[in-house]
Amino acid sequence: MGVPVSQMWTVATYVLKQKLRGRKRYPLVLMLEPLFRCNLACAGCGKVQYPAHVLKRELTPQQCFDAVEECGVPVVSIPGGEPLLHPQIKEIVEGLVARRKYVYLCTNAILLEKKLREGIFTPSKYLTFSVHMDGTQENHDFAVCREGTHTQAMAGIKLALEQGFRVTTNTTLFDGANPAEVRDFFDEMTDVGVEGMMVAPGYSYSKAPDQQSFLHREKTHRLFRAAMGNRKKRWNFNQSPLYLEFLMGKRDFECTPWGSVTYNLFGWQKPCYLLQDGYTESFDELMTTTEWDNYGRSSGNPECADCMVHCGYEPSAVDHTFSGIGGLAATVKAMLFNTYPDEQGAKDVAEAEKTRGQHIALTVQGKSQDESDAAA
Repeated sequence: MGVPVSQMWTVATYVLKQKLRGRKRYPLVLMLEPLFRCNLACAGCGKVQYPAHVLKRELTPQQCFDAVEECGVPVVSIPGGEPLLHPQIKEIVEGLVARRKYVYLCTNAILLEKKLREGIFTPSKYLTFSVHMDGTQENHDFAVCREGTHTQAMAGIKLALEQGFRVTTNTTLFDGANPAEVRDFFDEMTDVGVEGMMVAPGYSYSKAPDQQSFLHREKTHRLFRAAMGNRKKRWNFNQSPLYLEFLMGKRDFECTPWGSVTYNLFGWQKPCYLLQDGYTESFDELMTTTEWDNYGRSSGNPECADCMVHCGYEPSAVDHTFSGIGGLAATVKAMLFNTYPDEQGAKDVAEAEKTRGQHIALTVQGKSQDESDAAA
């Protein structure tokens, strides 16, 4: 099981309270971005393309706490940028843990081992390091455009586990991903002992340098059927099982962009973590003034046509779980009977075995930002 029972219970009771109150739209997760600065420049990322004066800015711990209290979510994800570059990340994490929020600190783990040896974090059931891992060594280093990052991340993961921290991985799959190698990665992370894995297709950020590697919907279904069909029981995923079935094309959901609200340097981002259609000063203004019908696949918005990312669709899956007996039954079934025999998926994996490694042509873009690492 990829999520502890205490966390599942907290989320379940929160969702049921929202439904009893008759709230049609409510967030499950706050995507809290305390900075955009990063020590990587991944070709598929659109979050580090801001001018220098923006990249130097940071949210204060109090701003972070106020945002969490304002929206009232049980789960806080701290992406970036690279949050370990924030000089007050210790205070931010400690404050959120003290508020009994389940915190996922999303990191590329380049600095994780250093921070852990400095002892700035304390193990807690409320704190999880969500490490950005885009596959086995060659695949990961290729995806993040720097050699050696997989080795650094693995060192951080192993030390975090030794020190008693919760650790999960967060993997983005792009067009050309080899399902056989993806399955090898699931084995590798399971052998290391991570609590669970999160996986999703990449979203085509308009500012991302590489626009050729994003998956379209049908390709997404086929890749995930091959990678996650005929599943090994020992693999644990830190996600809704219904969302994983959605990625495999076994069920359909509409996006709930309000399910993962975003707060960053500019305020509350409309409508979601992936799109930037303006900002509001308050959470209430975000929820009441955003034209939600303009987003999601059924809206016809071209920017939403191929999106299947977890920040929009996992809340849909969770909401379906608590929509009635049918949703609960589907979720229980997906948890118990999750090997998903798939003949075509097995054929695709067998074919992928023949081309293993051929798509890797590692070219590291730009110089490493050692100054940022040293300053952290």
